[in-house]
Amino acid sequence: MAQDFSFDIVSKVDLQTLDNAVNNAMKEIKNRYDLKNTSSSIEIEKNTQEITMISDSDMQMDQVAQVLYQKMIKLGLNMKSIKSKGREKAGGDKVREAFTTVNGIEQETAKKIVKDIKDLKLKVQASIQGDQIRISGKTKDDLQSAITLCRQNDYGIPLQFVNYR
Repeated sequence: MAQDFSFDIVSKVDLQTLDNAVNNAMKEIKNRYDLKNTSSSIEIEKNTQEITMISDSDMQMDQVAQVLYQKMIKLGLNMKSIKSKGREKAGGDKVREAFTTVNGIEQETAKKIVKDIKDLKLKVQASIQGDQIRISGKTKDDLQSAITLCRQNDYGIPLQFVNYR
């Protein structure tokens, strides 16, 4: 049995599911008693994959964010799949918060993941290929151990394991 088994570690966000979460959150915001007649809104820009929330105050912004987070969790999206750019004042008394989606694994995070896998002393090869990591080895048990390690550690981004063969 000379063949190697392998899988890829990636970090991608399903944009259709994220769009559904934003749409469901907007429906709830329009119907919620405490947010009903406010200018609170959530929009997603599909080209830049950026989410923008606008509200009248910080307190309402917290509630709008909670609604969005609940909808994301309900649809199976990881909370780490979006990162806040911070809150800022938008014209008048309004507050704006922008989020970007996390797509791909940054070099620093990838190096940390590869180092952690190599520290396990498994008989696997880990290589960074652009914005993903390829893990290959002779036995599936070693690959399963590498997946378990990645799931146990928090790298600040959601990780998916694809192309397992």
